[in-house]
Amino acid sequence: MSGRLFTSPLFLGFDHLEQMLERASKTSSEGYPPYNIEQISQTGLRITLAVAGFSMDDLQITQEDNQLVIRGRQNDDTQGRVFLHRGIAARQFQRAFVLAEGIDISGAWLDSGLLHIDLVRPQPEVRVKRIEISKGANGGGGKSGSTLAPPATRPARVRNVAIDD
Repeated sequence: MSGRLFTSPLFLGFDHLEQMLERASKTSSEGYPPYNIEQISQTGLRITLAVAGFSMDDLQITQEDNQLVIRGRQNDDTQGRVFLHRGIAARQFQRAFVLAEGIDISGAWLDSGLLHIDLVRPQPEVRVKRIEISKGANGGGGKSGSTLAPPATRPARVRNVAIDD
């Protein structure tokens, strides 16, 4: 059995979806920082990460291809300090989210230790495209071994029409 997900010949052009699913499965399974994803409108999503102790300068949000990547790095300012107990660690993190095609990041803000990132998912346009069917060059229309020239290079058929004066 192959490792491919879409092996049916009916799934054409889904290679990128397989790559996205593979990338999503490889993302960090660590639970830090915790996050919520909520739907805030018909086309809007919000990701909220709990980043207590991080300032805006400690955080970085980037979009790399179809991935939203949030990185946090705190400076270790423990020099000259003596801790009797240290339960709050200055740690770094990277959290990645795979975005669907067409999702845009509309904004981000930090409020009371929560980093909010708003995403907009535009409504897909319903597209209907009619494909014209032309008759084969040899009139057989699909016999094995027959090849059709592309429509732009196919010779035009000429009909003799009698014109009465």
